[in-house]
Amino acid sequence: MSNFWDFSVWGGLNLMALLLLSLLLANWLKKSIKFLRMSLIPTSVLGGVILLAIAGIYDIFSATPLFETAFFGGNGYDNLEIITYHTLALGFIASSLKSSKGKLTKQRSIEIFNTGVTTVSTYLIQGVLGMAITIVAAMVIKDFFPAAGILLPFGYGQGTGQAMNYGTIYETTNGFVGGKSFGLTIAALGFLSASIGGVIHLNILKKRGTIVLDGSEDGDNLKSDEIQSKNEIPMQGSMDKMTVQVGIVVLSYFITFLLMFLLGSLLPGMKAVIYGFNFLLGVLSATIVKAVIGLCRKTSIMKKDYVNDFLMTRISNFFFDIMVVAGIAAIRLGLLENYWGVISILGVVGLIISYVYNRIVVNTLFKDYKEEQFLMMYGMLTGTASTGTILLREIDPDFKTPAADNMVYQNFPAIVFGFPMMILATLAPKNPVLTLILLTAFFVVMNVILFRSKIFKKRK
Repeated sequence: MSNFWDFSVWGGLNLMALLLLSLLLANWLKKSIKFLRMSLIPTSVLGGVILLAIAGIYDIFSATPLFETAFFGGNGYDNLEIITYHTLALGFIASSLKSSKGKLTKQRSIEIFNTGVTTVSTYLIQGVLGMAITIVAAMVIKDFFPAAGILLPFGYGQGTGQAMNYGTIYETTNGFVGGKSFGLTIAALGFLSASIGGVIHLNILKKRGTIVLDGSEDGDNLKSDEIQSKNEIPMQGSMDKMTVQVGIVVLSYFITFLLMFLLGSLLPGMKAVIYGFNFLLGVLSATIVKAVIGLCRKTSIMKKDYVNDFLMTRISNFFFDIMVVAGIAAIRLGLLENYWGVISILGVVGLIISYVYNRIVVNTLFKDYKEEQFLMMYGMLTGTASTGTILLREIDPDFKTPAADNMVYQNFPAIVFGFPMMILATLAPKNPVLTLILLTAFFVVMNVILFRSKIFKKRK
């Protein structure tokens, strides 16, 4: 039995407290310093950078890394990675449990489909250029991991959690020393790219007189029907409504674990990949749970609606904030001392190609709201959906254009078309050149699908 005064009891809580305190500090700094407020850097990214800097300074004067001290239980880095891993899936699950409202017109369905294809095409071009860079780097740098470039689309396109997942697979299965930190660093550079590219573009629009930038973060006043719709369970009944939402999210994640356990038992050689897809199987589990709840409502087994979209959004945002700050804090800079040149090149290339490619797409396919669609897509494909929302709000604060809906509903086509790329990522360490060729071919096919209306024009 543990003594309650032992750090083994308090280490995990101390670590979580530090993550939350860093978020509060970052939020205060953003509101107090105009430069940070105008930079559009997400608060969670700033909080992670603060912890990374504090840990780096501490490590200079101490033989024991900050997060490996007894105060954090002696295994803080492992716990940071575990937190990042779980919050990725939990955030996706909470988002997936929200209801899908409204019928889609044919044109809106086409735009949503094109948004999903654009997402995957951007992943692919990031992967193609990333792989090309690191294959060349492996010819110059001794013992460099040639498949490291495939982490560019996972860090930029999919964010901290997936970058760490694949970095972990490459580190534990394929011998890529520092793979986790490499992936997490790429993800951190993605957030900076979103901020840098986004601010530059917003200032271009400002000079044209399209928008006025004030750096304000004031939120809109919410209406009661946006917080709770009719026929929902009460906010404070025999069980608090938030408890119900968390319970449904955790139930979905438990089903996810059972699926991963079953698949891992059937395919032991693929266990690392299967558990790395926790977020994808989490979306599947959440969809199943949502369908069962919907069936229970239709058959009157449930008299009330149990899922509240407003609270699910708050839950998903909480998990994503924790994921980002923990992921950046988990970076071990000492493991990357030989990789900074390659990482810098990947970061710059990721920024430029994501910016240029999405400009081409929106100018061709989203002419009615091209600026809104571009800011949403660029922010999402270098950071996360939250980053895309931050940039979009600067030009479309009330979400009057369909750009925000495109981001929400594009997930299904993006997952369907993106799944083959995830499989290719497992091939990359074994045959980097073949993977590069297949990614390039896949990119060509996706662009034929994306620009089909321009390529196969109907004859008059």
